Amino acid sequence: MGEWQNGLFGCFSNCGVCIITYFVPCLTAGQTAEKVGESCCLYGFLSILGPIGIWSRAKIRGKVRETKGIDGSFGGDCLMAWFCGLCALVQEANELGGHQGMSMVRE
Repeated sequence: MGEWQNGLFGCFSNCGVCIITYFVPCLTAGQTAEKVGESCCLYGFLSILGPIGIWSRAKIRGKVRETKGIDGSFGGDCLMAWFCGLCALVQEANELGGHQGMSMVRE
C-alpha cells in the first residue's frame, strides 16, 4: 500500500487550499467528497455538525485513502478529523489535486 504524497502539516504547499479551508472548511470538505463520488452539498454541510462532522470527514478521508491506495483505518481517520481537522482537510484536498476554483457548478 502507499503513503500520503502530501504531509499532514504541509498546508503551505498550496496556500490557496490552506486559506480557503481555514475560512470555509465546508467548501473544502464538500469538494473533496465530490471528488471521491459523494454528495458535495451533503458532506459539506455534515462536516460542520460536531460528532456527525467527525464521522463524515473520517468517511471521506477513508475514501480518499482507498482511491489513492493509502494505508490506514477508520479509527485513525476519526482521530485525524477530531484533532487535526483543518490540516486533514487540506491534506485530502491536496492529495486529490486541490481546489478547481470556487465554482460549485459541474461541467
